[in-house]
Amino acid sequence: MSSVPRVSIIIPTLNEAATLGRTLRCLSVLDPPAWEILVVDGGSQDGTVAIAQTTSVTVIHSEQAGRSIQMNQGAEAATGDILCFLHADTLLPDDVIAVMTRTLGNPAIACGGFISLMTDTETTRWSMSLHNYLKTYYAPLLFRPYLFLFKGLRLLFGDQVMFCRRGDFWACGGFDPALPIMEEADLCLKLLPYGRIRQVNRVVQSSDRRVAKWGTLKATAIYLYIGFLWGMGASAATLKRFYEDIR
Repeated sequence: MSSVPRVSIIIPTLNEAATLGRTLRCLSVLDPPAWEILVVDGGSQDGTVAIAQTTSVTVIHSEQAGRSIQMNQGAEAATGDILCFLHADTLLPDDVIAVMTRTLGNPAIACGGFISLMTDTETTRWSMSLHNYLKTYYAPLLFRPYLFLFKGLRLLFGDQVMFCRRGDFWACGGFDPALPIMEEADLCLKLLPYGRIRQVNRVVQSSDRRVAKWGTLKATAIYLYIGFLWGMGASAATLKRFYEDIR
């Protein structure tokens, strides 16, 4: 690894024309900049690919849609020392590269993520954002108490922008391609033998589009139910039934 770790940002997309342009503009002003940005598209039928192609990012066409599959494909193509997995509707602070490299400069930490603030152009969903923060504590405490109390497990999710060393990612097997949902929590469990999971005390902004469509009560109930089913070992197919595509 070089003295200054290089960060590869991997963005899985599927019909993200409404959000991708803003995210890429945000990434264009990172200081220091990312080593590379890879957009892995799962067959978008809107202008997602065209938007990505107007910038300097690398566009990869995945033959199969699915976040786990697409993120693994991006990781295979990435050449950086650190892999950062970013949703197309999430905005990062301009110093995020320095934050990630500093966090993983601690060899005891294997994976990191941020505090996700759920927003749209006129609304900040404070209660949902607080719940998303708290569940990184109570979910592992409920379902993996030993790992939480003694091994430093936190369960991070996609809106929190996960990052880890490329070597650790492949050593643990990467994302499970069979998981259409909860793949990030699964990765946290797989990375734990390589170090603690840390939620960095910095904020990223994620779209509230799913909560806006479902409503706060329905969204909270679905998130809790899916988390409970996952913790009890429910199959990926069962979990996916409750998590409809809202694009």
